[in-house]
Parts: sequence; structure tokens; C-alpha cells
Amino acid sequence: MTYRHALTDEQWARLEPLLPLPKRGPQPRDRRRLLNGILWIHATGAPWRDLPERYGPWQSVAAQFYRWVHAGVWDQVLAALQQQGDVAGQLDWSAHFVDGSTIRAHQHAAGARRAKGGQPSKPSDAAGAASAPSFISAPNGAGSPSPSC
Repeated sequence: MTYRHALTDEQWARLEPLLPLPKRGPQPRDRRRLLNGILWIHATGAPWRDLPERYGPWQSVAAQFYRWVHAGVWDQVLAALQQQGDVAGQLDWSAHFVDGSTIRAHQHAAGARRAKGGQPSKPSDAAGAASAPSFISAPNGAGSPSPSC
């Protein structure tokens, strides 16, 4: 039975040689099943504990995923697939860009720089903070014509 988020035979044939075998410890019984479990989690956004049993124990799948994250396997796989696609002429690099509006700034990046003690670093900052607003409004009802009904 083929599942919705499962790798096709062609996809698995491209990915299998890119995935490293563990240098120590037990070998995963079925790396394709394990990878399908990782892809299922990615596609559904479900917690690891909700991984269907057909992919194996969720602890094993999660542990392998994080081992590969820390080892940089996913970056290597992406680079290899991009290189293969580029050689085959399947990539249009002019269509790729980074949208800076989605990159969050650090919380300390907002606002003006402050000198030690929390005081503004420029004298003009202090003057601007202490000055009156640049607009003047009349108190409620003062100087405004009364409505005639």
C-alpha cells in the first residue's frame, strides 16, 4: 500500500546513496520506512508521539532525525540534490531569492543605542524625548463651535 507522504521508488533511489550509515550502533532495519516517518511528521506537523506505528517506534525515528540534524546530513542532502538538479539543467537559479521581510531581527535590534546607565547616547535623543509634542490640541470643547441642532 502506498501512503500519501511516502517516497516513490524513483525518489528513494536518488536519496538512498546520500544518507549515511551509522558508524557505530545498530543499523536501522529499514531506512526508507524511517525517512517516510520523518517526511510524515514534516508534512503533517504532528508531534513525534503521534507518528503512525507503520513507521516504527516514534523514539527511534525522532532520534535518527535529530542525529542527522546535528551531523549536518540534511544540508548535505540538499546540496547534493541541488547539484544533481543543476547538472541536469532542472534548476532556474534566477527564480531563487531570499525575502528579507520574513527574517526576524533580534529583540535588541529595535530602537536607538543606549549608553551605560540606560541614558540616550546622543544629546539630541535626550532633548527629543523631553520636548513637548509638535502638535497642540485644544482641550475638549474649548474653542470649538457648539453644534446647533
